[in-house]
Amino acid sequence: MFPGATADRDAAEYVVVGAPLDASTTFQPGTRFGPDRIRLFAETYDDYDRRTDQSFTELEVHDAGDVRPWDDVPEYVEFLSGALRDVVWDGAVPLLLGGEHTVTAAGVDAVEPDVFVCLDAHLDLRREYDGNEWSHATVTRRILDGDPSNDAGGIADEVIVLGARTGSPEEWERAEADDVTVVPPSEIGEWLADAPGFGDRSAYLSVDIDGADPGFAPGTGTMEPFGLTPREVRDVVRAVAPHADGFDVVEVNDRDDGQAAALGGKLLREFVFSHAAGT
Repeated sequence: MFPGATADRDAAEYVVVGAPLDASTTFQPGTRFGPDRIRLFAETYDDYDRRTDQSFTELEVHDAGDVRPWDDVPEYVEFLSGALRDVVWDGAVPLLLGGEHTVTAAGVDAVEPDVFVCLDAHLDLRREYDGNEWSHATVTRRILDGDPSNDAGGIADEVIVLGARTGSPEEWERAEADDVTVVPPSEIGEWLADAPGFGDRSAYLSVDIDGADPGFAPGTGTMEPFGLTPREVRDVVRAVAPHADGFDVVEVNDRDDGQAAALGGKLLREFVFSHAAGT
């Protein structure tokens, strides 16, 4: 159980769901250990949040456990989407713990936001990677443009990728379209100073832990230097959370001493505190 997630399911305002998918990691596998590792390294955090004057245990968070994956990734993502949609229909906010970034497609499908906001070192705008249309490197393109194997459209109308610093030529070309905004690490402070208010548009926030510099969070599959600091990632979460109807932390693995998992758990708490407080 995620520490402090003590609410009954029927009363929950927020529901944690683990999705330990580890099918297409391209360098260091281990995302199957991500959900439990995040739970473990969140054990030490105090219940009380000084900034928002709230206690985590009083915010009606429930941990529903993990949706265990199987070999058929499209089928698993569809099933996971249904489980998360049940959370939404019950009037709660889904908090998804990955697992590789592929699982984010399920969270976004369940929430159906207008804007997909993603902290990520990579653009993830590929149509396929090594012949795999369901690779974790294709998730943002899938959310934006839909499944390339049929005529189904995408889910979100707009994508904002924060912290991206690498991608293929084709991905950078797709990123030049009007429905994509890419904010590199060097410009994150400027973006935060004038972050979009979203208005009446709904958002979904995804944190790929490799958006942070690997010096701070080395426990991830595809490390990319020159990334964001933990404080910058935290500030993004605080800025977007009040406008978001769903949240995830993905790509945490077991290849460090807990740094990535500790950051992931802290960011989940920051999301809940900021969302509940509206600031």
